[in-house]
Amino acid sequence: MEWWLILPIIFGSLVILMLAGMPVAFSFMLINLVGVFVFWGGVPGLRQLILSIFESVTFFAMLPVPLFILMGEVLFRSGMGTRMLDALERLLGRLPGRLSLVAVGGGVLIGVLSGNSWASAAMLGSVLAPEMERRGYKKPMTLGPIMGSGVLAIIIPPSGMAVVLASLAAISVGGLLIAGVIPGLIMAVFFTIYIIGRCILQPDIAPAYAVARLSLWERLRPAIRNVLPLGVIVFSVIGTMLMGVATPSEAAAFGALSTFVLAAAYRSLNWQAVKTAFSGTLNTTVMIFMIFCGATAFSQILAYSGATRGMVELGVTLPVSPIILLIGTQLIVVFMGMFMEQMSILMITLPIFMPLCAILGWNPLWFGLMMLINMGIANLTPPFGVLLFVMKGVSPPDTTMGDIYRAAIPFVIMDFIVILLVMAFPPIATWLPSIL
Repeated sequence: MEWWLILPIIFGSLVILMLAGMPVAFSFMLINLVGVFVFWGGVPGLRQLILSIFESVTFFAMLPVPLFILMGEVLFRSGMGTRMLDALERLLGRLPGRLSLVAVGGGVLIGVLSGNSWASAAMLGSVLAPEMERRGYKKPMTLGPIMGSGVLAIIIPPSGMAVVLASLAAISVGGLLIAGVIPGLIMAVFFTIYIIGRCILQPDIAPAYAVARLSLWERLRPAIRNVLPLGVIVFSVIGTMLMGVATPSEAAAFGALSTFVLAAAYRSLNWQAVKTAFSGTLNTTVMIFMIFCGATAFSQILAYSGATRGMVELGVTLPVSPIILLIGTQLIVVFMGMFMEQMSILMITLPIFMPLCAILGWNPLWFGLMMLINMGIANLTPPFGVLLFVMKGVSPPDTTMGDIYRAAIPFVIMDFIVILLVMAFPPIATWLPSIL
């Protein structure tokens, strides 16, 4: 059978299974099992499938994923994240849209400390959204910054999604983690400029309110107590990788240990917090690894069927410039992000995109970073972005999905601008990894 007939059958079956309500991991596994008997010769192919699954979850580069998730769980369950947000609010003083700026600053810090966008949005939403509503903030300035800062947790290291993407794409895990630093900070600056500018132009969108006059020391003291010590965790993860003294897996272990030590120093490490943190880590890790189990086999099924080779050859022979192909790959991911979750998108696209990337001579870190930013956008794009539903779950009762969609759009646009900047100026992605 020709590859152009096989491809729609495979993807069409996958979409039908997902629309029928079958979990993502099981949908891929069922397609893999059918593919084994069609393309791999039945029982011998089944043995190969089992070996592929075993190798995919015993891959050393995957070790940081559960450790990064554990860091975020401990940060959330111990209350360190809430104290950090309170300190940031006091530090910002009388700036326009100060609570929205707290959401962005908190998103950056939580991204650096946990790398979990869902946990970031849930924490910021549950802590900040009710207070912002009480202060008279309108929906775009309440919901948008919280969701936008959730994207930062995917891009700024440590990022579990970056580890998964790098492992699936067979590129440097440490390189992709470090590549996200500069684009993530650029994104945070864009968010800050947007919030301050819109609050100046539309003062009613984030009404000013009386703030107690505090001395410089009174504003700095909570930050010194509740924010500055978190730098130990940041150094344990990012600093050790930048200095070249630890691999990503070792840095993740240092970060997890530092988070526990710091929580104990704050006297927040009780048995209930530890139990809940490990339970949450286990649930999330199993979900990710179950999906990851199908990734290797799925890409091999596509390769054995000839679909991967056919798509790559088609892409190379199309009478268009490589930049048009590059834009096309990103637009495909954006479209898929409107309807599918991140892991599914990666598993479907990377087996086709990465061979194309190699043939056209694109820097894999540069391409991988654009894909990573696109994964963040997939969380925010209506109608089915995951962060949209997380935000709905922690928002005030009168919040509609329409409110959430409208609040997300400006931040999606800013994320697109960052992708265009990375596309136009590759050193934004490649410079920092190159000096390691």
